[in-house]
Amino acid sequence: MRNKGFLITEAVEPVLIGGGFRPASFSETFQAYNPATGEKLPPLYPVSSWRDLELALKESHQLVPELALTSPEKRARFLSLYADLLEKQRLEIISRAYLETALPAEARLNQSEFPRLINQLRQAAAACEDRSWCQATIDTKLNIRSKYGPLGGVVVIFSPNNFPLAFNAVGGSDLVSAIATGHPVIGKAHPGHPGTTKLMAECLLEALRGSGLPLSTVQMLYHFSSDDGFRLVSQPEVAAVAFTGSRPSGLKLKEAADRAGKLFYGEMSSVNPVFFLPDLIREKAGFLASELFASCSSGSGQFCTKPGLAIFIDDENSRIFLRHLRQVYAEPPSGYLLSPAVQHNLAEAIARLKEAGAELLIGGQPLPGPGFRFEPTLLAISGEQFLKEPAAFQTEAFGTLAVAILVKEASEMIKVAENLEGNLTAAIYYSSSSTADEKLYRQLEPVVRLKVGRLLNNKMPTGVAVSPAMHHGGPYPATNHPGFTSVGIPASFLRLAARHCYDNVSDEYLPEELRAKNPTGRMWRLVDGTWTTEDI
Repeated sequence: MRNKGFLITEAVEPVLIGGGFRPASFSETFQAYNPATGEKLPPLYPVSSWRDLELALKESHQLVPELALTSPEKRARFLSLYADLLEKQRLEIISRAYLETALPAEARLNQSEFPRLINQLRQAAAACEDRSWCQATIDTKLNIRSKYGPLGGVVVIFSPNNFPLAFNAVGGSDLVSAIATGHPVIGKAHPGHPGTTKLMAECLLEALRGSGLPLSTVQMLYHFSSDDGFRLVSQPEVAAVAFTGSRPSGLKLKEAADRAGKLFYGEMSSVNPVFFLPDLIREKAGFLASELFASCSSGSGQFCTKPGLAIFIDDENSRIFLRHLRQVYAEPPSGYLLSPAVQHNLAEAIARLKEAGAELLIGGQPLPGPGFRFEPTLLAISGEQFLKEPAAFQTEAFGTLAVAILVKEASEMIKVAENLEGNLTAAIYYSSSSTADEKLYRQLEPVVRLKVGRLLNNKMPTGVAVSPAMHHGGPYPATNHPGFTSVGIPASFLRLAARHCYDNVSDEYLPEELRAKNPTGRMWRLVDGTWTTEDI
């Protein structure tokens, strides 16, 4: 057993398979980094061989029928108990997450992301108990009834590096949706925060014991090869894949899943354009520059909703705005990048942008250690340059990086919008104190609307609230299906659900949600075209 050519003598962390932690099957190991120092952190974690994946798949697959029949109350009990146990381990989890990511411990992890983690677990538990999410639909005249239910297979979750808690493979929004809809899960931790994932998995296992769900409901592996990942998502036992990460990796996984006919939900790339209309720039140039920088630099620019393009008309006022942007982007970085790979990818992205014709206005260089840091970077291009090669300027890159697009006139701004790829978000900033921006807004908005999942006005996109109304998705390449969201309960459940229809089935053989009696007395059902909570 070797780690980059050295004989492994240290203990290697176990994986969660079959209802308990057990020694992994591996030939390689890895360690997480401390981004603030650049040093590797103990202990060692396994890069699992196919044997581990095969065993995890077997353990998960045998539970498919049982979990499909578990009561909503039991699923809700697990989700609620899991939230309780995580809260008891809050300080330890946050401390480890801070060590592995260098994300601000108090403002980010403790006050924002951890509450979000707990909130989505509790919201999911409430939605399970309520049952309205399954959209029970009943035609009494024809005696045809349908509702959403499990897919009939295993859900595989690949977690990202930038949200160690709220998108963690064993606790994030994908895990919540899979459990709520009655599926066994195989979760792949991100190698950037394996220790955080293990702490959460320990709480998860205890919650499974206390809730009555099978202990093998969730398997957790720290890492495995790309080839084994492609093989895993292609297996007959797999029903769906939830992936959050880079476009190249996501598309390769999607290709493997598509070949095998598996559902794939990938959040893969977004540059989140922000349009600044001219009258508002005239009124608030300095404020807008500071607001853009604050959003772009939040989390050291490592949010999937980071504003990466700023589009505005090139005139006297916008040149003042650009001067303000250069000033704020000259500020020293306040945080760290998550890994040396993120730092390397950021430098490569800037080089590609410059090669495509972008002018470097400020920044553009990695900073010397300790840790992984990079200068805040601002580049600029003309609208004409963008329109000649739009794809070249729409590559997502983590880090405090933005590209200003200076267009000649309103019509060119609209052409830029027409040439945007699909994004998670876009924002339009306009003046509310006059009507000067109204005409352009009304021309621009219908174009932008069809390019994004979430449209904002006079607000930056980096806040993603856990609200039933939230949509965190968008047209390709933001995601591969614009009709689904990974945030917002219960809408996020529907990615991992199938429509189950019953035709002329007797009441006693129907699922409770479709019987004459409303199972909770408060569940909403569409009966003969009318939403009601009444019994039939």
